[in-house]
Amino acid sequence: MPAGGEVRLPGGVRLVVEAPVSREGTRLWWARVAGGDVRELMRAYGRPIRYAYTERDQPLSAYQTVFALPTADGAGSAEMPSAARPFTARLVAELVSRGVGFAPVTLHTGVASAEAHEPPYPERFSVPEASARLINAVRAGEGRVIAVGTTAVRAVESAVGADGVVRAREGWTDLVVGPERGGRAVDGLLTGLHEPQASHLLMLEALAGRPAVGLAYEEALRGRYLWHEFGDVHLILPVEDPHTVHCSSNCL
Repeated sequence: MPAGGEVRLPGGVRLVVEAPVSREGTRLWWARVAGGDVRELMRAYGRPIRYAYTERDQPLSAYQTVFALPTADGAGSAEMPSAARPFTARLVAELVSRGVGFAPVTLHTGVASAEAHEPPYPERFSVPEASARLINAVRAGEGRVIAVGTTAVRAVESAVGADGVVRAREGWTDLVVGPERGGRAVDGLLTGLHEPQASHLLMLEALAGRPAVGLAYEEALRGRYLWHEFGDVHLILPVEDPHTVHCSSNCL
């Protein structure tokens, strides 16, 4: 459909197609709503994105992690930030009791791009002042900053300056974290298993190095782990980290 084309929706609502979301591809487009409220239409007719391996639609609550918070305008992620799905309130309390701190950040995940292997689309994020201070304090000491998911990596790395200091920031980010740029604030991450062409793998290599990523994926293949499942997660740490040798065979 060319720019300026219209998609007619129930109730006389129209979507006027304006421009591709990214210059890298034309699979997703921005559209302007005319004659109605798109959120009301989504509530009436929409369904959550369903992964092909699931047998039925899941309720919307199944896509919301323990860290999810409502937004003032009702908007949020297009897909579940799945790395956080294994976390429960009990697990978070247990980690806090062991001295693990949590620095909340927000990134409204867009539609995953793995199908066409485009770079990540621009996404809306927010890193509050309190979280920026906590991350900086950990980096100044002997702790490590472990992101829960690639979305958290993108949010934090979008808020760090060339000096390595994380500052409160919000807006839209088109940052792509890869080996050339590297990670400036995050030391490792919990994430799912990604397809070979997915841009997320470049982020993993940027943070942990190709050897660590290779070890993790070799173990996953050897153990016949399922890919991109509803809640799969593994820990990625740099090879030079003393915990990595142990984790490569025990953390998946």
